[in-house]
Amino acid sequence: MGKTEILADYLRGQARRQLDRVEHRDDGSNARSALALLDAAIYAKGLDDDDPLIVELVEAGCFGRDGLGGFDPGEEATKAVRAWRGGEPGDLLKFVSMVSRVQMTG
Repeated sequence: MGKTEILADYLRGQARRQLDRVEHRDDGSNARSALALLDAAIYAKGLDDDDPLIVELVEAGCFGRDGLGGFDPGEEATKAVRAWRGGEPGDLLKFVSMVSRVQMTG
């Protein structure tokens, strides 16, 4: 399984998590987040493993220290993914990379 598929699986999992959340008066926020994450998953799956966004995520340590593991952007980046409500999927991936890089050095 390539990195883009691993990333897409992670994003789909986060989307399922958002759909499973039950919060009174969320005004559809969790559903919008889930749709945005599914959109990001489709976008990620369409990338090549050597795409600059994927390379950034590898360099930020999101695929493990050797770049060969599963996708784990770290706690703070995961919070950012869960807070995503929409926008350009590439912007989400860039932000995750940046937050992960800061976590790695901090």
